[in-house]
Amino acid sequence: MGKFFIAAGLALALAFGGIVNDAAASSGKSAPSQEWTFDGVFGNYDRAQLKRGYQVYQEVCAACHSLRQIYYRNLSEIGFSADEVKKIAAEFEVPRGPDDEGETHDDGEEIMRPAKPFDKMVQPYPNEQAARSANNGALPPDLSLVTKARKGGANYLHALLTGFSEAPEGFKLQDGMSYNVYFPGAQIAMAPPIDDDAVEYADGTKASKDQISRDIAAFLTWAAEPELEQRKRIGIKVMIFLLIFTAMLYAVKRRVWAKLH
Repeated sequence: MGKFFIAAGLALALAFGGIVNDAAASSGKSAPSQEWTFDGVFGNYDRAQLKRGYQVYQEVCAACHSLRQIYYRNLSEIGFSADEVKKIAAEFEVPRGPDDEGETHDDGEEIMRPAKPFDKMVQPYPNEQAARSANNGALPPDLSLVTKARKGGANYLHALLTGFSEAPEGFKLQDGMSYNVYFPGAQIAMAPPIDDDAVEYADGTKASKDQISRDIAAFLTWAAEPELEQRKRIGIKVMIFLLIFTAMLYAVKRRVWAKLH
């Protein structure tokens, strides 16, 4: 009976070890750490970088990926003026619904109007089925919270966007997939989305692949954590308060014990 339990234990250990090894093999290579202006206790967003990142999103990512949690008015937080936000929003159309007189199109089509700052950013597809149909069955993820949903955050996005390469000899790459060592399983349905000079920055910044990847990663970090700067400012104030409060308690303690002695 004892030998039976020992054998069973070894079998379970080997099986568990195989599962762990398989999971480790499919988890993807760890993303190298990068320097970001928003890192650290005093970190903050570089507004110029965020504006470039928004440009990358619109010109490269928005064709497939949505930002469902972002409104056009939120763009004022990254440096766009109120007039610029209105102009950006007006470039897109959103369903208007019945007009002021309660009329709709006879053919049942939605009445459209130019988007306004209070509208959410327009999605590339009307529904999930249309998104999958346009991408060989794959569903492009919404990018609103992608830096929180992926381990490594901005580091992971930067590594993913710069990590496309030819599959090594002997690696079986499925049809329609691209090789990327940082993606779990090393193959991803997305084709390499960027390259050098994929965009022409409005501020004249040289658009290298590394720069583009950094800018979109920073922008999507802001999209996921627009309150980051305020949170850090509050944290610093709390720390200062605790230091002063601790010093006051220590002074009171010294005074009280001095009288007792």
